[in-house]
Amino acid sequence: MMEIELNQKQTNSTPRSAPAMSDIKSTSDNLDSFFKPAIKQDESLHGLSRPSLSYWQDAWIRLKKDKKAISSLFLVSFILAFSLLGPLFWTVDPNEQNLNMISQGPSFGSEAIIANREMLGELIVDENIPEEPLEEILPLAATESLEVLGTANTVGVHLKWQAVPGAYNYTIYRNEMEPTSISELGVPLFTTEYANELSYIDSLQLEAIPYWYSIVATDGVDEAMTYTSIQVTPKLAYSLDQARAISNDYKLGDSISIGAHPFGTDQLGRDVMARLMTGGRISFFIGFFAPLLYILFGTLYGGIAGFVGGRVDGWMMRFSDFVVALPFLLFMILSYIAFGAGPGESGIVPMMATMVALLWPATARLVRGQVLQLREEGFTQAAQLLGASSWYILLRHMIPNTIGVILVTLTFAIPSAIFTEAFLSFIGMGVAPPNASWGVMSNEGIATMLNTPHELIFPAIFISLTVLSFNLLGDGLRDALDARMRSRE
Repeated sequence: MMEIELNQKQTNSTPRSAPAMSDIKSTSDNLDSFFKPAIKQDESLHGLSRPSLSYWQDAWIRLKKDKKAISSLFLVSFILAFSLLGPLFWTVDPNEQNLNMISQGPSFGSEAIIANREMLGELIVDENIPEEPLEEILPLAATESLEVLGTANTVGVHLKWQAVPGAYNYTIYRNEMEPTSISELGVPLFTTEYANELSYIDSLQLEAIPYWYSIVATDGVDEAMTYTSIQVTPKLAYSLDQARAISNDYKLGDSISIGAHPFGTDQLGRDVMARLMTGGRISFFIGFFAPLLYILFGTLYGGIAGFVGGRVDGWMMRFSDFVVALPFLLFMILSYIAFGAGPGESGIVPMMATMVALLWPATARLVRGQVLQLREEGFTQAAQLLGASSWYILLRHMIPNTIGVILVTLTFAIPSAIFTEAFLSFIGMGVAPPNASWGVMSNEGIATMLNTPHELIFPAIFISLTVLSFNLLGDGLRDALDARMRSRE
């Protein structure tokens, strides 16, 4: 038994043989397979889905997609260039009066003749016709012939007609519209004294526009029920003195070139296009400067109220509510009196002072709401822990983060200020004549709206387009500067 146990121990203690090289290599390959990725991953999946953009770059991309906003931006740029750069190319004096070009429609250059009354000839008196008719013929007929002698111009129109049997005298009428009945002949200009007076020279405030002249025979008491009419368009004429003020070489009968007036002239012969440019500069000055002042004040006021909070915030907002309740027009009248602006004097300073004093609360409320959200953000609390002062936090962190809201508010405030200026100038409390503004031009044009509508239409178009384009641009900016829109794309 002892020999058998000894042999078993010797057998168990026999050392194992070393593993073969092929086994080691197989084991190594198996281990490597555990540390190799099953699928090679696409590194692009871990990249950015869109390029990194700043806040303003992202806003510009969204704004360019808004066709209405971009169209409005181009329109605003055009109106600004027209008002600011236009006088560099259109050098006509906006206050220069040309009494020969009163209330003329749009034109692109014309000619005028140099004339005087002597060139129209003498009045015609037919010696073969008695001063009074020899017999009474009723009813009286209309004259068979009515014509213009010479060249009709704004100095005078010489009319000649054929005698009517039985007529004692003749009445001459003038109208700017074609008469359709005996009651629509227009203004009675003259009644001849005798039956043999067969011509008349009209020189009553003539303009280079169409007129309808009518001749009615009378029996000494009543007019006939028939008439003869003729349409006459006088040619623009200058007196010799007016022509020689331009050049001493002109003489009677010569033609003189008249400059273009693309938008026509007003009731004093001033160029409407030049006055639109001047009025645009005044309107834009008020439209930009006044909102800039009250938005800056409203931004600081609302920022302080929102950052301080508590009872101070409550009192400050109650005061802004009080300002909102004040009537704008009443305070405009009080400011107009307080600044000593009398009748006919410009009210630009009182108007801007009233706008700055009463229109800031809307901006203050918007900025306060933004600051109330921002003061709870982590970067604000971090700045406080680092020892930053309250003014530094407000001006460095709070207000810059509300610039989008401020910019949109400014975009909407500009057309509102332009419209306010136009309205106040229209009622005589803004810009005073002879200074030009779109509101003043509209006020002057409404008096002649029926006869010369271009004096009202052009300033009204500029006011409407400016207000509309700024409002559409403000809508586009509001959407473009909204950071929440980025997450929806």
